[in-house]
Amino acid sequence: MMTINSLTQSAIELLKHLIQTPSFSSEEDATALLLEDWFQSFEIPYQRHQNNVWATNKSFDNSKPTLLLNSHHDTVKPNSGYTKNPFDAHAEDGKLFGLGSNDAGGCLVSLLATFTYFYHQKSLSYNLVFVGSAEEESSGPNGLNSMLEVIPKIDIAIVGEPTQMHLAIAEKGLVVFDIDVFGTPSHAAHPNADNALYNAIPVMEWVKNYKFEHQSETLGAVKMTLTQIDAGQQHNAVPAKVSLVVDVRVNDCYSNQDVVDTIKKHLPNAKVSARSTNLNSSSISKTHPLVKSGMALGRKTYGSPTLSDQAVLSCPSFKLGPGDSTRSHTADEFIYIHEIEEGIDIYIQLLKQIL
Repeated sequence: MMTINSLTQSAIELLKHLIQTPSFSSEEDATALLLEDWFQSFEIPYQRHQNNVWATNKSFDNSKPTLLLNSHHDTVKPNSGYTKNPFDAHAEDGKLFGLGSNDAGGCLVSLLATFTYFYHQKSLSYNLVFVGSAEEESSGPNGLNSMLEVIPKIDIAIVGEPTQMHLAIAEKGLVVFDIDVFGTPSHAAHPNADNALYNAIPVMEWVKNYKFEHQSETLGAVKMTLTQIDAGQQHNAVPAKVSLVVDVRVNDCYSNQDVVDTIKKHLPNAKVSARSTNLNSSSISKTHPLVKSGMALGRKTYGSPTLSDQAVLSCPSFKLGPGDSTRSHTADEFIYIHEIEEGIDIYIQLLKQIL
């Protein structure tokens, strides 16, 4: 019989193998095989769609609502600050080091162990679907978004991201804007009252100072940040165009299209283009039984400013997972082993209250 302790030890061993196996976004073939190996070892039927590996609980019943358990097995590339081998699953002082250990390997193996724990149980109130997804870090086309027409319809989701096992019940959406400001090109030695660089100043000031009216209880204000400027090629030539990039984190009071319309309205003399409006904000009510179950276990609720695969879901969802978001994408990334042990225990306790 599977015990929580044996599942936890198996999950930690899987995480070590995942760390040792490079899995940059869109290059997750080998880690997908490791997820397949897990299901085979527990004799659980599974399916693979590109580099996404998924399964449903044994007693899946179409008449019941379905809960998605999801985390990703791709990683970013290691940065130049690493002092340890990013692919060496090195344990030291209770920490497991390695690329993807915290984001989001610890969450992935913890949710996988949790799914396995409940797989054989009958008469559950919810169906369970597990998806180990690809291309989360790059928001690529072949990640969880590509799975929504493959897997059964989802009614609610837990997305595994490092939250210190607190409940991120809301998450900001993202719209990236390309804003072009135009002027008259000329030689720098001659007068020019239509300098594109000067024309861009009030645009940048607007981005800096504009405040969207509605603030969210969990996510606060919409945040606009100027992140890139490109203009000019030589010192003696006034350019015809200044290109700006603006990163906008959208709270749950606005749709992404609302933000697009607002920016275009206030910047009529600039060319404003949104790269995508698909990465929307997401949230779940504090009164949902899953959230109440987590709160009963002493877990806090909060709003997250960072993006995850929640952005592609249209159902209620929240982020929950072992690890700490501030360690993600950092040099010498690590997760505490006790965080994985605690994570699996809390996931199972939380689901027991509603399943």
